[in-house]
Amino acid sequence: MPGDTLTRLRVAITAFFALDGFVFAGWVVRIPAVKQQTDASASTLGLALLGVSAGAVVTMTLTGRLCRRFGAHPVTVVCAVLLSLSVALPPLTHSALALGGVLLVFGAAYGGINVAFNSAAVDLIAALRRPVMPSFHAAFSLGGMIGAGLGGLVAGSLSPTRHLLGLTVVGLLVTAAAGPTLLRHEPPRPPERAQGVREEAPRRLDGRTRGLVVVFGLIALCTAYGEGAMADWGALHLEQDLDTSPGVAAAGYSCFALAMTVGRLTGTALLERLGRTRTVVAGGTVATAGMLVGSLAPSAWAALIGFAVTGLGLANLFPVAVQGAGTLAGPSGVAIASTLGYGGMLLGPPAIGFMADWFSLPAALTSVAVLAAVAALIGMTTRRAVAG
Repeated sequence: MPGDTLTRLRVAITAFFALDGFVFAGWVVRIPAVKQQTDASASTLGLALLGVSAGAVVTMTLTGRLCRRFGAHPVTVVCAVLLSLSVALPPLTHSALALGGVLLVFGAAYGGINVAFNSAAVDLIAALRRPVMPSFHAAFSLGGMIGAGLGGLVAGSLSPTRHLLGLTVVGLLVTAAAGPTLLRHEPPRPPERAQGVREEAPRRLDGRTRGLVVVFGLIALCTAYGEGAMADWGALHLEQDLDTSPGVAAAGYSCFALAMTVGRLTGTALLERLGRTRTVVAGGTVATAGMLVGSLAPSAWAALIGFAVTGLGLANLFPVAVQGAGTLAGPSGVAIASTLGYGGMLLGPPAIGFMADWFSLPAALTSVAVLAAVAALIGMTTRRAVAG
């Protein structure tokens, strides 16, 4: 495939990563307002937020099959349309039950697009012959940072309904601009297979390969738990426990997303220099320290620093996990690792909500530090599985 076509595909896939982060962050910074609107307790809100992760996890395996049948490119475009439309639904609800129902739809679209564009990225990376997966996830983080920052700016003047409807419009416009590139071109094949027979059958996973995919999935689980906690509970912690304004509370996720963006922009060089094992161990260790500060610090500025350090540490763990699983097993590997990863988000919202009711929200957020340490330990004890 010509180099200019690969470049156009990279730009288009990057746009969808950025859109995903932008839309998701735009939603999460309005969670406190939606919580007030639905009059939900911390634990009830946690169960409602479970809808996002439940919808994502249920959809991911199906999306892997759809990618094998129809291709990752058209599935990405369809899921982007569904994501853009469904983000407008949460502010239209007035009960925790209704909120959970619409978040199930939003989560299904979110999970679907994550499997689809990660599968498209794995195919492109194989053709490019460089570990550039962190750059795609940097676009997601940059989109999240912009979405959270914009949300903080409009939180005091724009209703959640109008704000999220605006996200729908932006999402549909981006899809209309970037979608045709994906629809016109099939996923590229690695150079060594360019002259060979096209492989249509899905790869069969033997026991060892499946085990390695599960290892990557466990790393993704620990990482996604932390990302989900920051998205769902970071702003509430700043506003409720540290008495900040809604704008400052929204800045918490912005700091996290900015640090994660910086970490991922340098991720390709880091992977080429350190390899997967050292990247995973170092990232998990840094995230552990950062989240202990972010959750237990008595002042808002210290918590913001802790959130930033956490983002820097977690930055490249999920990209490493998804790329590793996708390289081993294609869309099936991406789906397995993503399902396990977003299983962390499935467990996170209700677990933190119940722990917040039983103990306190700061104590509940320390669980993010614990799982970041577990990710580092997995990387250290399974060096051969994540080496490369």
